[in-house]
Amino acid sequence: MDLNLRDKVAIITGASRGIGRTIARTLVGEGAKVVVVARSREALDVLARESGGDCLVHAADLRDPSVLSRL
Repeated sequence: MDLNLRDKVAIITGASRGIGRTIARTLVGEGAKVVVVARSREALDVLARESGGDCLVHAADLRDPSVLSRL
């Protein structure tokens, strides 16, 4: 499937597991540059390695409002 996402940027929160992880892997597979965000750095690092694509890891707790400006 070609979703015309090559070189587009997506930010996926909750990307360490479940639906967020699946979405991240799918978008990377479609050629998007993906920023994955979740509290678990270790799980995000595994996702980035497994995806083999353009995946930037940002471990953060989005319940903290100051995180959004850094993200």
